[in-house]
Amino acid sequence: MKKQKAFENFIHGLFLILGLITVGCVLLITLYLIIAGIPAIRKIGIWDFLFNPKWASTAKEPSYGILPFILTSIYGTAGAILIGVPIGFLTSVYLAKLAPAKIRTAVSGAVSLLAGIPSVVYGLVGMMVLVPGIRNLFHIPDGASLLAAIIVLAIIILPSIINVSITALEAVPKEYEDASLALGATPVETYFKVSVPAAKSGIAAAVVLGVGRAIGEAMAVMMVSGNAPNLPELFGSVRFLTTAVASEMSYSSGLQRQALFSIALVLFLFIMLINAALNFFLKRSKE
Repeated sequence: MKKQKAFENFIHGLFLILGLITVGCVLLITLYLIIAGIPAIRKIGIWDFLFNPKWASTAKEPSYGILPFILTSIYGTAGAILIGVPIGFLTSVYLAKLAPAKIRTAVSGAVSLLAGIPSVVYGLVGMMVLVPGIRNLFHIPDGASLLAAIIVLAIIILPSIINVSITALEAVPKEYEDASLALGATPVETYFKVSVPAAKSGIAAAVVLGVGRAIGEAMAVMMVSGNAPNLPELFGSVRFLTTAVASEMSYSSGLQRQALFSIALVLFLFIMLINAALNFFLKRSKE
């Protein structure tokens, strides 16, 4: 008995230490980004940095406005969520509740395969197939655009949304569904009016993961978006916050390098704000 209690205390202490290490890593990253990002914002001015529509970091008279990057990240993420969330949600409901065993096994394997593909492969396929397709379909000079980035991001976030939503739906007690069926509801009505509301927290967590994945993606969108610091247009070349940092960090120096750290700080705060807002609305809906 004493040995078992000592073992449980050891495991409890180990988990506590690991949790504190995780929190410490987040705090260190936050502190580092603040220390590295604030100097450039002070030199440039927070208004010019956030709302100036011109980014020309290597010009003779450089300009460090990141408004195009912010708007592109917002539009790109919103577009990917509008496309990816309904498809992922309906797919998860079908696989968890309606699909025959053989179809579920095949589709689940395909979804797992999608989750394991590196982002750069998505970008490569998008650059070779999607970009020329958009160019030919809409008769525009270049298919590398915000639309291509939205489609690629929507595909990238699908595995996270589907897998987490399936887990949440399968965790719903079967008694809920049996009671609904016993009252005369059809299976489809039961799944959408009983199972889905009961799994709402898990589905919301899947959406949060999808949003985080979409905002934080860099290589894939860099390869299909054109990577030009323009204000966002659906068929225009654009640059995201993540690609702005990735594309210039290797040769940056001085104020330019500090500005890139400031972009990383804005991106970090942007992700934290979205996660906090989603968690707030989720908690409010629970209450």
